[in-house]
Amino acid sequence: MSGPSNVSALHDSLLTAIGSEIVSGTLPSGDVITLDGVSATHGVSRSVAREAIRVLESMGMVSSRRRVGITIQPAEQWNVFDPRVIRWRLDSGDRAAQLVSLSELRRGFEPAAAALAAHRADPHQCRIMAAAVSDMVMHGRSGDLESYLLADKVFHRTLLEASGNEMFRALNGVVAEVLTGRTHHGLMPETPNPAAIELHDQVARAIRLRDEAAAEAAMRAIIDEAASSVIEGD
Repeated sequence: MSGPSNVSALHDSLLTAIGSEIVSGTLPSGDVITLDGVSATHGVSRSVAREAIRVLESMGMVSSRRRVGITIQPAEQWNVFDPRVIRWRLDSGDRAAQLVSLSELRRGFEPAAAALAAHRADPHQCRIMAAAVSDMVMHGRSGDLESYLLADKVFHRTLLEASGNEMFRALNGVVAEVLTGRTHHGLMPETPNPAAIELHDQVARAIRLRDEAAAEAAMRAIIDEAASSVIEGD
């Protein structure tokens, strides 16, 4: 018998498979599928198929109706803030458009979050951001992009938490998927841009010194630098 971990792995694998097919257009809007069809195609039980469909329905990607089936929904209905939708879109041919859209979104909230953090961050959060920058410097020099990514994610997560705004904090998954996608799809230079690391240091320093305007400006510069490097590398 399959244990809970095996069932969970099957569920995650199936969810990713169907979600990716919807995002890529392999399963276009308006198509109708069935639980039996999903089970047969992917070699899973109806219960695993049902759970995956339930999650996709909660994400706005499918709609289930008795005697109709499971209908693939248009992109306008998707929960585009869901980190899994972001990941699947970055994995698909929609990558460039998704990154532009996400950069525009980040411009709308991360600079404001940085300004709030300069007003609200506690000493422990300031130390975490400073340590994350130090790690970025070290891993950037060595070319260890996975460790660099981890430090970068810690920096941005802590900044959003330090803003003291639960709405901004809830967007951490969005930012994390952007950072991860850039690294895993080869959109980062082999050696991270020292100017980008310096901007992170400026943000951390401005927050520590309670300089809201400087923190906001430096964070906006980080997002602009990241967007331009992706466009140039695309």
